[in-house]
Amino acid sequence: MTSVVGVWLYFMMEKLYYVYIMASESKVIYTGMTNNLYARVYQHKMKIFEGFSKRYNTYKLVWYDETDDVTAAIALEKRIKGWLRKKKVALIEENNPNWNDLAEEWFKE
Repeated sequence: MTSVVGVWLYFMMEKLYYVYIMASESKVIYTGMTNNLYARVYQHKMKIFEGFSKRYNTYKLVWYDETDDVTAAIALEKRIKGWLRKKKVALIEENNPNWNDLAEEWFKE
């Protein structure tokens, strides 16, 4: 099991940027970009901010990519947001066909 502190330290020590897709149980999807995936996923799961993600309960991390290039991360996020849903679903299901929560163990003690 991965400790919460260990995961937090990994994300804080790395200068990486993440493009990610969150999903609800009914497969509503949200695409975003962050420099702290751990904190951002926590915010989605705890419904900390008002908006789309809270309204549609997109709490499962189903896909993400990382880069050390912020410009590339922003470009990828914009590109994915411009895709049709079918293409986003294909991206998720390429490596996560069951739409499992990739962060399921992150916040367990």
